[in-house]
Amino acid sequence: MTQYFDCTGPTARATGLRAAVAAVRQGRLVVLPTDTVYGLGADAFDPRAVTALLTAKGRGRHKPSPVLVDSADALGELVDELPQGARELIEAFWPGALTLVVRHRPSLGWDLGETKGTVAVRMPDHALARSLIAATGPMAVSSANLTDHPSPQDCAAARAMLGDAVSVYLDDGRTAGVVSSSIVDLSGPAPALVREGVVTAEQLRPLLPDLVVL
Repeated sequence: MTQYFDCTGPTARATGLRAAVAAVRQGRLVVLPTDTVYGLGADAFDPRAVTALLTAKGRGRHKPSPVLVDSADALGELVDELPQGARELIEAFWPGALTLVVRHRPSLGWDLGETKGTVAVRMPDHALARSLIAATGPMAVSSANLTDHPSPQDCAAARAMLGDAVSVYLDDGRTAGVVSSSIVDLSGPAPALVREGVVTAEQLRPLLPDLVVL
């Protein structure tokens, strides 16, 4: 059964968080607000839940899900060593709309799709999202839309697209902006700006002078 919570009030917010945490731990899907758009989330370490996420979106394994964390320390647990420039970027732009692509630990028991040993990670600048992730651990989170449909800035739009495929909807009002996070790939020989979004190349260059813009 799908549950919906208006999280703009403290009581429903606490109840909704508990329901969402339980759903994630049981391998089910939740919709949560972020600082960009609403996201569709699952336990990053539950392959069946991640498969359900991709299926709900109509998305193939060739487009693996990003992962959201609640802290820089959580990212450190996913990699053997942070690549050069990562700490400076984290200090400057996290929490916020900057996604970092890094090589994850080969020993991690997850299957996010065809990642080729990398993972796209960010820490959202949204208190409700971070509270949920702090309780569940890293979550696979993609925009809460059907593939090739607009990314939703409100929970109602996400619900209209995803319906009963989602167990818990957390509605915290309209998100701040529809512009996507910027994606910087740190897994190769030189940092590369894969997607320019909220954070611009000009903002990144002081920290990454050898940045390549793709």
